[in-house]
Amino acid sequence: MADTTTQHTSQALAGHTRSGWDKPELDLSGADWQSSSRGAGDVQIAFVEGFIAMRNSGSPGSPSLIFSPAEWRAFMINARDGEFDLT
Repeated sequence: MADTTTQHTSQALAGHTRSGWDKPELDLSGADWQSSSRGAGDVQIAFVEGFIAMRNSGSPGSPSLIFSPAEWRAFMINARDGEFDLT
């Protein structure tokens, strides 16, 4: 059942924008994905049409997170300050 739900959710997100979602639907098929590291749990980013896309390299077909430049800057500053450190 989980696979069916995940598949249904991915299909629903593929062609629709969410209410209140102010980001355009970006064509990521030709994106130049860059890896963040060489370890497990690696994420990749791509700069597309003035936005920053982030995806899980282990599941490249899953939905990507899309950041505006201001959101990306805030994320990077907070990550560097240890806000997301779970240790």
